[in-house]
Amino acid sequence: MASRIGFDGGRSPVTISAGAFDRVLPGEGEMTNPPTIYDIPVTRLDGTTTTLNEYRGKVLLVVNLASKCTFTPQYAGLEELYRTYRDRGLVILGFPCNQFLWQEPGTADDIRATCSLRYGVTFPVFAKVKVNGSDAHPLYQRLKSARGGLLGTRAVKWNFTKFLVNRGGEVVGRYSGLTSPQKLTGPIEQLLEGPTGR
Repeated sequence: MASRIGFDGGRSPVTISAGAFDRVLPGEGEMTNPPTIYDIPVTRLDGTTTTLNEYRGKVLLVVNLASKCTFTPQYAGLEELYRTYRDRGLVILGFPCNQFLWQEPGTADDIRATCSLRYGVTFPVFAKVKVNGSDAHPLYQRLKSARGGLLGTRAVKWNFTKFLVNRGGEVVGRYSGLTSPQKLTGPIEQLLEGPTGR
């Protein structure tokens, strides 16, 4: 019989198996089977929830978007990249964010209008997220922990920061908003050529 621990000098009716203290609770220590990037839930711009599993085996470029930023014209470059490489396995995933000088203040309808009417965006765009702070979206927590930024800092510094993910779900690149989409053609082509995108 397993040893048991009582409370209040043994007068309490509550006892706990001593082995219970050997278990690691969720959120403590190392996870034995961490979920993959594909298991992370995301919300589409229309409000429906999904996971990134539908993009498993693709090369992903994850970008935090804003419609009132000096980098907003990068929408056009991102769409050009997507149209050029989507048939070979590239998917661009856009996540609007209002954390940088409130440059994405709009509703889902406003964001949709900016994407489709102004820039003809056809790549997937999701609901607004936070990319920094204690309530950062789990996807961005994963991306930042895998690829630190300038001088090893993890925080996303500005809009249109880009994370490149290979076909195996590993984050292999991080680029600031200063990096135009066209400058990513080389790394993207390398990932698309390999069987696992490494």
